[in-house]
Amino acid sequence: MLDLLSEVLSRLNIKGMLYFRRAFTPPWGVEVPAYKKVARFHFALRGKCWVRVFGVTDPVALAQGDIIIIPHGTAHQLLSEDHLGADIVTMDKILSDTGHSGEGVQVHANTKDDGLNELICGHISFSGDTVHPVFHDLPPYIHMPNYGPTAGAWMEATLRVISEETGGIRAGGDLIALKLAETVFAHSIRVFLEGKASDEPGFSGFTDPKIARALQAFHLRPADHWSVAKLAKAAGRSRTGFAQDFATRMHMTPMQYVTYWRMQIAQQVLAQTKMSIPEIAEQVGYSSESAFARAFKKMVGITPSRYRTSQ
Repeated sequence: MLDLLSEVLSRLNIKGMLYFRRAFTPPWGVEVPAYKKVARFHFALRGKCWVRVFGVTDPVALAQGDIIIIPHGTAHQLLSEDHLGADIVTMDKILSDTGHSGEGVQVHANTKDDGLNELICGHISFSGDTVHPVFHDLPPYIHMPNYGPTAGAWMEATLRVISEETGGIRAGGDLIALKLAETVFAHSIRVFLEGKASDEPGFSGFTDPKIARALQAFHLRPADHWSVAKLAKAAGRSRTGFAQDFATRMHMTPMQYVTYWRMQIAQQVLAQTKMSIPEIAEQVGYSSESAFARAFKKMVGITPSRYRTSQ
């Protein structure tokens, strides 16, 4: 499963960004705007706060050591425990008021006052139009209590390094912190898939050993002539049983998944390379340009050539 997740995240070309490590004096409130193609995250380095995700009824209590991932970039508020009477300011205003240029990490830390809340906040961006079906079904937020110790000593150390690098002046600190932020995101998704999501439709195909084996075989060789029977053979299942189980666990049929992911690859290649359309068709498993163009237009809504022009 880890290899499959790594391949998916690599294809999505995720990029980490830390926008601040900041200490807040209660009462305080910050509103983070909605943003497309990003996953927000907040790690409570010190103290406790509330996270109110728009569209979700109950706020989430974020205790010291907790991390929350907001996978769809939904607007949300960060609020101190006693936030009554606090002015809720936008994240953009905080950054502009401190003269943040958009380069590097905005740092405002105070390690002496025990009454402060200190957060490490950032986001993960997904480039282009490529997205994996599993991300559509992620919940509005993923809350992992006591994340460092729960994830293991190495993750606790990673979060500590992020904290130190964003607050220091050593060369390369921002880059190190950003790359480690990508690691935290990937690990959070893995923990979620292996834990709460392991039995839920839409996710459990990643953790079911036989379906995951078929998915991995396809992702390694997407241009092969795949069929339900061939995928079932890779999974070590009967054709009928595999097809039914796959649809239940992945919320789509095996061949819908094959087509969907091939089109994600095609979109990325069209946008990022000068490879000819016939070559792209062959790379994603189509023997003719016309068959590829029909499948692409059916899923994306425009022809491959028009898509490339739009990019």
